[in-house]
Amino acid sequence: MSLAYKRWRPLVSSVVKQIHCANKQSPRVFRRESSCIQKMSHKFNLPARYGTGEKSVWVEYIQLAAEYKPAVNLGQGFPDYHAPEHVTKALAEITTGENPLFNQYTRGFGHPRLVQNLAKLYSPLVGKEIDPNNEILVTSGAYEALFSTIMGHVDEGDEVIVIEPFFDCYEFMIKTAGGIPRCIALKPKATSGTMTSADWVLDEAELVSLFNSKTKMLILNTPHNPLGKVFTAQELETIANLCKKYNVLCVSDEVYEWMVYAPNKHIRIASMPGMWERTITIGSAGKTFSVTGWKTGWAYGPANLMRNLQVVHQNCVYTCCTPIQEAVARSFEFELSRYNSPECYFFSLARELLSKRDYLVKVLRENGFNPTVPDGGYFIVADWTKLEKKIDLQSESDKYKDYRFTKKFAKEAGVLAIPPSAFYSEDHKHLGENFARFCFIKKDENLALAENLMKEWNAKKK
Repeated sequence: MSLAYKRWRPLVSSVVKQIHCANKQSPRVFRRESSCIQKMSHKFNLPARYGTGEKSVWVEYIQLAAEYKPAVNLGQGFPDYHAPEHVTKALAEITTGENPLFNQYTRGFGHPRLVQNLAKLYSPLVGKEIDPNNEILVTSGAYEALFSTIMGHVDEGDEVIVIEPFFDCYEFMIKTAGGIPRCIALKPKATSGTMTSADWVLDEAELVSLFNSKTKMLILNTPHNPLGKVFTAQELETIANLCKKYNVLCVSDEVYEWMVYAPNKHIRIASMPGMWERTITIGSAGKTFSVTGWKTGWAYGPANLMRNLQVVHQNCVYTCCTPIQEAVARSFEFELSRYNSPECYFFSLARELLSKRDYLVKVLRENGFNPTVPDGGYFIVADWTKLEKKIDLQSESDKYKDYRFTKKFAKEAGVLAIPPSAFYSEDHKHLGENFARFCFIKKDENLALAENLMKEWNAKKK
């Protein structure tokens, strides 16, 4: 036996005994640790107000696109080409310019230059001189404008009327605030033949039945996502009269306000008699200037209603990005200086999108879909059920058919669309199952690629 072994044997024996002892005790230790973890997991569960924490359709479909890499993404609503040069140039100049304060905090409720230009734009459009300091709030996208509005006005047990299909965050935010969504669906007058978004209407008697003493708010979206419906003066008057009769706040989501196709006209419900004092209107720089990644929006309305939004905003976001607000302000000044000319982007954008809309409508019709032609916005909702015999939906495990169709279509045809049932409440999701939503604010070559891919897919299915 070597001297080295004699020297180390006691230490080795000690370690072996400790391991042996630990192994004997390990079941008890494991059970104790498991119990501790279980207790901790209960304690740190997602709060009930956030539901079960399921993925939003956007998280799920961005992941789908990353995994399967469809050749054309007509799902998410953003342009895949450059914004106006003066818009992006303004931001570049601001961030590297002489004024160091443009890269520091600005006024919490909105950069002064921006709120002044928003007041200058909207005052004549709503027929009232808007106070830029007390009647406008700049937010982290229209998303936060909705959040601050709903959190600031909806209390436990308040009922909120929501028109379906709706942007999916409406319902979640209402429930998180303790409110009760009361949903009413736009339904098509017919299900075959040529359809436009004007053919999707509310049942007036059903709408009237939803109003009562508990009704706090109605959320209106015009031009509408995903249908592209531009609510008419008569439809808005019906809604306005009910809001006045029952003392209800109208939240008007108007982020697609400049994307309206002739002869349709966008009417701001805040401009209607007796509605300014009970309306909060929401807008978006991302949609107005085709810079969705800038995540800058706003809300405007009477000071007494806006105060609630300010309280929420100052305690969660506080202030938004200074250089982006300055760039948006300068962009508004540029467009306001040519407001009455055809080159003004507020009006040229809709003309630019019209040919894209008509092209994608034609492509969808030729490839077995029945699209609803939108009067506004940049989405097309299309009935895909004529293609059902050509596609194996059983290979997808989702509950709703539109999810199964859009996923399978993305994998087989290489064209990504969004399932509209995501825009309905649970009881009404079946109303969206026969449709898919396509976005057409895309490069012409990508729309052409979508056409080729759909034709190739159809040819393989004959």
